[in-house]
Amino acid sequence: MTATETATLTERLIRIGEVARGAGVSVRAVRYYEQQGLLIAERSPSGQRLYRQDAISRVRFFQQMFAAGLTSRRITELMPCWDAGHTDADQRAMLRAERDRIQAKIDDLQAARDRLDEVIAITDNHP
Repeated sequence: MTATETATLTERLIRIGEVARGAGVSVRAVRYYEQQGLLIAERSPSGQRLYRQDAISRVRFFQQMFAAGLTSRRITELMPCWDAGHTDADQRAMLRAERDRIQAKIDDLQAARDRLDEVIAITDNHP
């Protein structure tokens, strides 16, 4: 590969710190995602990790899925959907099951909030 080709390739890729800043996570988190096989880094001639531009949106997606309670394994299963823009029947079933699990958590949290509202209302009427 010529120096020009290397420079052109490097210009299209971003460094780990840029991914972390763009996604609002730590560099350590980006490395973790790479260790889990969720991100793939190329290496510069000096050994620096370089990522495609879409790494920022991918990391944001990972953060959302982790916040929803999905495991790294589940997120890895979702990545072909992300890449291809479509799913197969098994992937759709898994997605629906995860959605149902998340909805159950939301329902539990709403019930807990409603109960707290009741307690607050009762205590507001009694000094």
